[in-house]
Amino acid sequence: MASEAAQLLAAADFAARKHRQQRRKDPEGTPYINHPIGVARILAQEAGVTDVAVLQAALLHDTVEDTDTTPEELELHFGARVRRLVEEVTDDKALPQPERKRLQVERAPRGSPGAKLVKLADKLHNLRDLNRCAPAGWSQARVHEYFQWAAQVAAGLRGSCPPLEEALERLFRERGLTLNPGPDPSGES
Repeated sequence: MASEAAQLLAAADFAARKHRQQRRKDPEGTPYINHPIGVARILAQEAGVTDVAVLQAALLHDTVEDTDTTPEELELHFGARVRRLVEEVTDDKALPQPERKRLQVERAPRGSPGAKLVKLADKLHNLRDLNRCAPAGWSQARVHEYFQWAAQVAAGLRGSCPPLEEALERLFRERGLTLNPGPDPSGES
C-alpha cells in the first residue's frame, strides 16, 4: 500500500489532470485545481483532518460533477470510500440549478461525517473566494443570494466541525446573515 503522502499526491495529480482545461469564474481566471487544493488545505490546516480518504475526496470532489470522471473510475483508483464521499457531495448536472441548490440544502443534514466535512470546506473556500473577488458578471445582489443559500446549506451541517462552522459564521455575520439553529440532536423540541 502506498504511503499517505503518495495517496494524497495521486488524488491531487488525478484532479489536476481532470481539471486541466478549467478555470475559476473570477476575473483572473484562476486555474480550477486551486479550488480542490484549497478545500483539502482548509480541512487539513484549519479543521485538523488527517483522514486520507476525506482529504482525497476533497481533492476529487468536483471531478464527477465537472469532468468526464465516473464514480467507477474513482473507485478503481481510490477505493469505495472515496467514491462514496465524492458521490455524496456531487450535484446532478442534469437537474436545473434551482433544484440542485434545493437538494443541497435538503441533503446536508443527512450526509456522512466525511461528506459533511468536505461540504463545509467547499462552502468556506467558495465564500472566501466570493469575498475576495466576485465572478465576472455577478452583481452584489447575486453574491448576497449565494451567501444566503450557503448559509442554509451550512445550517444543515451544524455540529460537524466547530472550527469550520465558526469560520463560516464569521463570513455570514460580515454579510448580515446568521445560521438558523440546527435540529436538537436529542430529537426533542
